[in-house]
Amino acid sequence: MRTETIQINGFNVKIHNYNTIVVGTGAAGLNAADRLFEYGQTDIAIVTENINAGTSRNTGSDKQTYYKLTLSGNRPDSVGEMAKTLFEGGCMDGDLAICEAASSTQCFYRLVEMGIPFPKNRYGEYIGYKTDHDPRNRATSAGPYTSKTMTECLEKSVRSKNIRIYDKLQCIRVLTNNQKSYGLMCISTNMVDPDERYVIFNCKNIVYATGGPAGIYSDVSYPAGHYGSSGLAFEAGVMGKNLTEWQYGLASIRPRWNVSGTYMQAIPKMISTDMQGGDGKEFLLEYFPDISVLLSKIFLKGYQWPFDIQKVNQGSSIIDILIYIETNIKKRRVFLDYRENPGNKPIDFAQLSQESREYLKAAGAECQTPIERLKHMNLPAYDFYKERGIDLEIKPLEIALCAQHNNGGLSVNSWWETNIEGFFAVGEVSGTHGVYRPGGTALNAGQVGSMRAAQYITERRTGTSVTTEVFLKKSLEMIKNTIMLGESCLSNENTVDALYKQATKRMSLYGGAIRDKDRINQVMKEVLKELKSFPASVKIDKIIDIKKVHRLYDTLICQFVYLSAMADYIEHGAHSRGSVLYTTPEGECPYEFLPETFKFKLDNGSRNNRIQEVRFQNNQCSFHWRNVRELKEEDYFFENVWRIYRENKSVY
Repeated sequence: MRTETIQINGFNVKIHNYNTIVVGTGAAGLNAADRLFEYGQTDIAIVTENINAGTSRNTGSDKQTYYKLTLSGNRPDSVGEMAKTLFEGGCMDGDLAICEAASSTQCFYRLVEMGIPFPKNRYGEYIGYKTDHDPRNRATSAGPYTSKTMTECLEKSVRSKNIRIYDKLQCIRVLTNNQKSYGLMCISTNMVDPDERYVIFNCKNIVYATGGPAGIYSDVSYPAGHYGSSGLAFEAGVMGKNLTEWQYGLASIRPRWNVSGTYMQAIPKMISTDMQGGDGKEFLLEYFPDISVLLSKIFLKGYQWPFDIQKVNQGSSIIDILIYIETNIKKRRVFLDYRENPGNKPIDFAQLSQESREYLKAAGAECQTPIERLKHMNLPAYDFYKERGIDLEIKPLEIALCAQHNNGGLSVNSWWETNIEGFFAVGEVSGTHGVYRPGGTALNAGQVGSMRAAQYITERRTGTSVTTEVFLKKSLEMIKNTIMLGESCLSNENTVDALYKQATKRMSLYGGAIRDKDRINQVMKEVLKELKSFPASVKIDKIIDIKKVHRLYDTLICQFVYLSAMADYIEHGAHSRGSVLYTTPEGECPYEFLPETFKFKLDNGSRNNRIQEVRFQNNQCSFHWRNVRELKEEDYFFENVWRIYRENKSVY
């Protein structure tokens, strides 16, 4: 590593030179840095906006899942079987499925050795359970804070190696030229010294671990302070993939937390109020006069937590739609109330669906109130909110239908390198999932992808970064323009906060779980107009808010690309699938009480072998639909593989 200082636009700017910069300190980013060092690439550093923020460290559920190959019992499983499960989720590349399956055990056992307390029996078998979209029992959990524990253990390992961590730096530009990555430009979030305001990294490789683009929505279960930086990657020419595919579900708003599992299996009452908290009513009773049907559907939300278009009719996802109608159309607020049963009457457990009845009986949870059932089945779930100032015994919990995970993202190959040479994307920012994915695959994908990126860099992309002269020749104009973007917004007024709030609310309303062709096209035009008028309309009255200018810019680019992908998907005649309802007048309403605007058609799966990819350039998006990379069934001969491995360690 070497550092020098140059003057750009009147600012003294430090340029740090490294082989590799890792952006992000979640489980994937920290693992990438840790693996790079272990494999011998020590000329590395980590850049993070806030080491204590991010989804890995601050999110979870009542039982946060890690998905890997079966490691207990006598039920058969194999790399090929697990890869097939991942591949059959639709729009999934076969090579990525094989990689994630093959390396799942290696990554899992490494986490075990680091101290993650995954449960095992007295014989040493790591016991699993069946998660959603899982035909085996591959799921495991270290509790509600599985990813937090992973992050803490990985950070401890990184710090033990004295890997440099640059904290309080927000990435504001990815520096590329002619499909090749050259470095990063960052801004200090402290903004104290003008000569410390901008920091540049000249590096041969970038491992982008910035998480999903949570910042494009207002209704999210991502933790506060997590935004993502996918817009900057699109601006740099990185290709997007499967951007239409998200996972949405019910979550509390303050604090942001998924209300899955026991939170729903306790069968709380759901009430809605006006925006001031008055006019409370139990709105679901209007739609389900048969209280036993309503009780069973609420219970099922625990199992079927993600909104799933295939579970709207017979399953529980109609609850998500009705909550969306209350909050986004009727402009009301929705709460879970654990103090009273739905209908304010004692529950006749014999009238519940068989699944609900047997579960509650087996759990010994046939208690009289939701709070009693919740505390009996999962006391830590109750304690979680109480520790954060919300006692569910005293007051209700506000919820909404929220964005929870992006199955799509930046397009990568089997070494998690993007179409930009030297730019790797790992963790949720990379689009390695398809339409559906088994619960917990995201944590495994983050560990596998970051490990493979580290392997490739240490075998194929060693050496120093380019000289400062070459670096500035390739990127100086971009650096100057980026400085001007923020500095030119200084004024005696502030519009950036209102513009950001407006943009994210609009995205949740029209680009979330419920999507309409005309609305998407309308909003897409509005976002493009805001991008084109950006310097003139965005104003800040405090220097420290320059970082907000860059956040808004990243958000608008990202929204435009994602909305364009949705519009292109509709133009190709596709219909509702996964966690999204696309409205269409030619469709059907599964319930008579739903407004006609919620008519939809189920996608028939004919596009599950096709992947939509997108590039952003000059405020325009271009699309390419390709076939999935097939899941190959190869009969490998040991001596041949051994020879190839001896020659190049299988990095090819």
